[in-house]
Amino acid sequence: MKHIINLYENINDTARNNSDCPHVVLPEEIFFIISIVGVLENLLVLLAVIKNKNLQSPMYFFICSLAISDMLGSLYKILENILIMFRNMGYLKPRGNFETTADDIIDSLFILSLLGSIFSLSMIAADRYLTIFHALQYHSIVTMRRVIVVLMVTWMGCMGSAITMVIFSHHIPTVITFTSLFPLMLVFILCLYVHMFLLARSHARKILTVPRANMKGAITLTILLGVFIFCWAPFVLHVLLMTFCPNNPYCACYMSLFQVNGMLIMCNAVIDPFIYAFRSPELRDAFKKMIFCSRYQ
Repeated sequence: MKHIINLYENINDTARNNSDCPHVVLPEEIFFIISIVGVLENLLVLLAVIKNKNLQSPMYFFICSLAISDMLGSLYKILENILIMFRNMGYLKPRGNFETTADDIIDSLFILSLLGSIFSLSMIAADRYLTIFHALQYHSIVTMRRVIVVLMVTWMGCMGSAITMVIFSHHIPTVITFTSLFPLMLVFILCLYVHMFLLARSHARKILTVPRANMKGAITLTILLGVFIFCWAPFVLHVLLMTFCPNNPYCACYMSLFQVNGMLIMCNAVIDPFIYAFRSPELRDAFKKMIFCSRYQ
């Protein structure tokens, strides 16, 4: 995110001098390649669900929502690299009106990616909870019409929030709101897991009758959530340190890993499709048919 990069470049020199940690710089080509792979992989997920009617269920629609979030995160880096390339070639006036506007749009994509991932994972968690403990009523509760409405409202809210956060990005309340969504999602999903565990203990026999696919979906969610936390938490911590202790040498030492944290975010978009394919035989078969140009049934 360019606003964070600009803040990083303006860190007090004293903090850097007091820190023995060198600034870690990664080649932009690596970011660009990983971003391209992330876009293509998640696009493959979307096409597989669109073309295969067997995959057009609420669960896979929520997975598509997460795939779109990952794709936006990768697209953000591609567009940023293109913008930097044009500026370096002299086609754009540094810090001109066009670059500023384009930069704001690109930053909105980045924030939209995080917000979309948070709400997509929360929706997947709620869906898995319903499939396990309200299996008989599931199809009457989670209809395709309701799923589409929920997704539309969620993404409209995420877009509005992303634009608002970019406009007020230099205000501390905005940073607090941005970073607080991350732990709030974890608390929500943790509450679902605790409730599921307590119900499982009191209804052990009932849990044994739950279809294996539903339990497998819960495990898939756990893996996705773990990868998301591993890839995004370092960046969220970076934003907090940047805001509240930019001049502290220990904070400056951690912030020297800014590009590494950014690389982890890009890797999240690449890893998720592999998790879908590994955990879902139906999606894996759809991938094989698309890659080897086989005909859909």
